[in-house]
Amino acid sequence: MARDEEEAAAAPLLPGSEKKEEDAASSSRWREWAGEAGQLGYLALPMVGVTLSQYAVQVSSNMVVGHLPGVLPLSSAAIATSLATVSGFSLLVGMASALETLCGQAYGAKQYHKLGVHTYRAIVTLFVVCIPLSVIWLFMGKILVFLGQDPLIAQGAGRYIIWLIPGLFANAVIQPITKFLQTQSLIFALLLTSVATLAFHIPLCYVLVFKVGFGYTGAALSISISYWLNVLMLVGYVMLSSSCKETRTPPTMEAFKGINVFLLEWWSFEILILLSGLLPNPQLQTSVLSICLTTITSLYNIPYGLGAAGSTRVANELGAGNPEGARLSVRVVMSLAAMDAVIVSGTSLALRNLVGYAYSNEKEVISFVATMVPLVCITVVTDGLQGVLSGIARGCGWQHLGAYVNLGSFYLLGMPMAVLLGFVLNMGGRGLWMGVVCGSLSQTTLLSAITIFTDWPKMAEKARDRVFNEKSAESESRRLLE
Repeated sequence: MARDEEEAAAAPLLPGSEKKEEDAASSSRWREWAGEAGQLGYLALPMVGVTLSQYAVQVSSNMVVGHLPGVLPLSSAAIATSLATVSGFSLLVGMASALETLCGQAYGAKQYHKLGVHTYRAIVTLFVVCIPLSVIWLFMGKILVFLGQDPLIAQGAGRYIIWLIPGLFANAVIQPITKFLQTQSLIFALLLTSVATLAFHIPLCYVLVFKVGFGYTGAALSISISYWLNVLMLVGYVMLSSSCKETRTPPTMEAFKGINVFLLEWWSFEILILLSGLLPNPQLQTSVLSICLTTITSLYNIPYGLGAAGSTRVANELGAGNPEGARLSVRVVMSLAAMDAVIVSGTSLALRNLVGYAYSNEKEVISFVATMVPLVCITVVTDGLQGVLSGIARGCGWQHLGAYVNLGSFYLLGMPMAVLLGFVLNMGGRGLWMGVVCGSLSQTTLLSAITIFTDWPKMAEKARDRVFNEKSAESESRRLLE
């Protein structure tokens, strides 16, 4: 009898039992996926609202300017906005992105005091960087004329960008505090302050442009005022909220020790706007490419929000020494990015004949925009995937790899192709855009390969070393940020 029981115990499970175990394992994996998707959604959806609201401050200003008579005000504002992004705003975003690694991993490892130190350091650094940038902006009109831009557009853009200088310094505070709160999952505070800023900005912009008589420069002034309002709300929240009690630290001299820091990515699409000013009929080309760029940048805020959520989750899991959690976050956020790319590009293609009306009353502009939308849809797909992949890279501390990928993809491939197609083959604005699409495809492919072949247990070890070994952390910070 005992022997029969032993044989029964040693016998393989019945097929029905094996199926039940497989179903249980599948159910467990689904619950893990759904749980991670819920955490990412909790971070990503409000972050999409944050980035859309922050960017909509500039977009709504261009829309208001676009309804002034003629295309010159819009083309001047477009050039100035692109230059401000190339030489200022995107630079600050790229520099502040290092906080997603440093603050995110420190928060995951429960080293809360380090978040304040990193944030103060970033604010001081960005303020210092803004000083020479603002000097350049003061002479931007003359610089554009020297570079061969249309004199009327150059003069208008020069006046517009001067009124954006106060907003540049405001962003030196906004970007670090945004990362500070994002890495702690305090997204709803960011959402409320961003939406409140936008709600204040739109009527202010309309009044300054049409009622007070400032014209298109009133749009730039309204941007600066709105950004400083956002600063006041964010600083007030950090200083008064109990949610920041453990991470809110007083300023110390430690914040000044790493000031040779924070440089990296972006820029390439903005250069398209500058190149378009050298094409025949520059006012039309600049206006249309500006509209296309504004559209994809607005749509990019969705994958950027997903990327920010993925960056936070990956950094927190690596800092906590949980490589499998980081791997799961990557799989889930990439699935969500693919879904977003399909839905958004399909919707944009269906609405291609309506996009131009939001920015201009000129029939020529509206028609040209409609022909550009299919190319824009391709960009939406590639940008959607690379936006999330870039967020994963920031969570891992791969800013240096991201810089190499961007350099190779856009400045060694994309921009030369844009010049070849746009100027040599006389394809105009379409050729410029197609060239940068080549760079975007290359960037997405390279970032995908890096992510696929990542050794997650090794990444978790490096993250823990960065957080707990102070000397190693300081050295790594300089390597990441220089």
